[in-house]
Amino acid sequence: MHTFTDSSRSSSTAVAGKAPREPSRQEVSLLHDAGEILLRDCMERKGFAYQPVKENPVPDAREFPYVLDDVAWARKHGYGSDIQHELSEMKRTDANQRYFRGLPSERRAAALTAANGSRPLTVTARTPDGMVYQRSPEGCQSEADTTLYGNLHDWFQAKVTVDALTAIRQGKVIADRRFTEAVEPWAACMRAAGHPYTSPIDLRTQTSSRRPPLSRSEEISLAVTEAQCAHTSGLAKTARELDLRYGRRLERQYQSAVRTYQELRLNALTRARELTRNAGTSS
Repeated sequence: MHTFTDSSRSSSTAVAGKAPREPSRQEVSLLHDAGEILLRDCMERKGFAYQPVKENPVPDAREFPYVLDDVAWARKHGYGSDIQHELSEMKRTDANQRYFRGLPSERRAAALTAANGSRPLTVTARTPDGMVYQRSPEGCQSEADTTLYGNLHDWFQAKVTVDALTAIRQGKVIADRRFTEAVEPWAACMRAAGHPYTSPIDLRTQTSSRRPPLSRSEEISLAVTEAQCAHTSGLAKTARELDLRYGRRLERQYQSAVRTYQELRLNALTRARELTRNAGTSS
């Protein structure tokens, strides 16, 4: 949700058969843009300004949950401190946050209610590991989601479930014996290069708490070494294989939510194209 801030129930209308395809990268961006247009228009109707937020304002931003394994990216960004600085600066100068902070206190409260709705928070979703999320059925964010995806309860539950699968999958990969065994030759490679870290997590922990922090050249050199060792040791290959295996297993385990999530997104594409075309933002 890209609104102002103060700093499995799931149904599917699909018949049995082939699972719905996953939307393309371009289609996901289209859905994001359409949602932002709906949010902007709703906020304007309620008397507030809102500027649509880009889906990926820094295209090079990436996450490496297991090990940094992209040598070219490491040579350019190290561990991404340049990207984090850029993101922090964008957050500091964000037009929506500056507008929100500039409102009188009563108007700030009204803007939050306009964007996020008011209590009671009757739309509830539960993650596979039991965490409960709640939101208001009112407000511009819920209106935008309902306009795009139809049933807000079904959309919220499906999205919460699918979003949670990422962390669950990554946890299973890291806990897998094959992954921990593959870390050993990676650590040996790093030691041979003069970096005695026992694991990628150990490396992150030690470097993130280092004072003073790594210089730019040190950061890039260490990141490149990590990425090279990830490939020569086989850790990158093992991590990819396990990530794919657990991903498929979880998709089967939660296939109802995954199917609903994909169907709702695919069904929303026609509305999204119309919205972006009318707004002059379609590609």
